[in-house]
Amino acid sequence: MSDPVPPGSTASGSSPTGATPTGAAPVERAETIKAVKLRHPWRVTIAVVLIVLLVLFVLDAAQRKAFGWEYVGKYLFDIRISQAALITLELTVYSMIIGIILGLVLAIMRLSPNPVLKAVAWLYLWVFRGTPVYVQLVFWGLITLIYNSIVIGIPFVHTWDTIAITWVPPLFFISVVGLSLNEAAYMAEIVRAGLLSVDPGQEEAAKALGMSWWQTMRRIVIPQSMRIIIPPTGNEVISMLKTTTLVAAVPFTLDLFGRARDISAETFTPIPLLIVASIWYLFFTSILMIGQYFLEKRFSRGTDRGRPVVGVGVDIEPPVAGGTGGLR
Repeated sequence: MSDPVPPGSTASGSSPTGATPTGAAPVERAETIKAVKLRHPWRVTIAVVLIVLLVLFVLDAAQRKAFGWEYVGKYLFDIRISQAALITLELTVYSMIIGIILGLVLAIMRLSPNPVLKAVAWLYLWVFRGTPVYVQLVFWGLITLIYNSIVIGIPFVHTWDTIAITWVPPLFFISVVGLSLNEAAYMAEIVRAGLLSVDPGQEEAAKALGMSWWQTMRRIVIPQSMRIIIPPTGNEVISMLKTTTLVAAVPFTLDLFGRARDISAETFTPIPLLIVASIWYLFFTSILMIGQYFLEKRFSRGTDRGRPVVGVGVDIEPPVAGGTGGLR
């Protein structure tokens, strides 16, 4: 019968510090952790099925005579279609510039402590967000019938003079006005949300440092709010490009969809001309999406968004008897 092990010593004869004595067998090290990639059989199966369906749709569309691919190739770069595409871009750019500027003014009015300015801005948003844009464009197309004269005098009391309005604004101008006034209502809420996302303490700190209101907005508030403003604004630009198809309500027919519709009425090929217009719209929206991506990347510097998260895609295997845990 062996003597009991005295306190402070080890049964294997090693030193209390864990060092292996000379001539003793080395201690076996723990098993190395091995990472095994997760398998997703259902994900792969669904992807294969979607690819097969897409290929079948393309092959079927290529054989359909109703699509008229020969007419698509004929009118895709037609001079009338190209000019209409340029006019569509002009409608989009002008309407968005005016809409963003007016939306910024309305957002400041909504945040103003003046109750009159706040009420006027709220009323504007209520009207233009609560009525369809097509109805608004019809109204603007009939504006010369509504306001065909200017009355100078005291309302309901005395009229000094009446001036007849003989000037008829161009339909392009009316289209830009109608689209921009509608867009301003949505941009006002986007800008207001971006400005409210900045901590008010930063503005107070800037004032304490002696910055003016313009310096505070330019250096502190606006750069941070742009992270909130840019993504929905990019969506609004893309939406505006497609909303230009509604200017037929003015009626303005020189835009891309209007010209494609007119040509299809002459050639009796509506489906090929719709495909031509869709290709141009897809081309423009693709460029806008790329520009939106780089703008978001530019204003997202200094944040952790988009960085890979360590540990995603692996599972930790629990420890088992006689071994160690691992990654699976």
